[in-house]
Amino acid sequence: MATFPSITPTYGIVKSSAPNVRIAQFGSGYSQRTVFGINQNPKTYSLTFEVSETDSDTIETFLDARAGQEHFTFTPPGESASGKYICKEWSKTIPYLNRATITATFEQVFEA
Repeated sequence: MATFPSITPTYGIVKSSAPNVRIAQFGSGYSQRTVFGINQNPKTYSLTFEVSETDSDTIETFLDARAGQEHFTFTPPGESASGKYICKEWSKTIPYLNRATITATFEQVFEA
């Protein structure tokens, strides 16, 4: 399994959670909620990398090689443990000479 390059994203990271909850709705307006599955609360990180053109090429090559289907190991900033993630979408802008900004969304997956 590949590990994401050791390039730190810019702060302003957005961490999202979407617990997998099942709701049973009963006739009198009563409802019951329960979490579904073993890994029922995957995290999603919206990341921005403001880096040199060389580092942006490294990131883009890494993500292109996995094309949103192969997972990789990544340790989010401020977290103590790494996890398995995929990246299905990213974009690159070049605001200045030899500088680039990559925005990417890393989605946590639970695979062997």
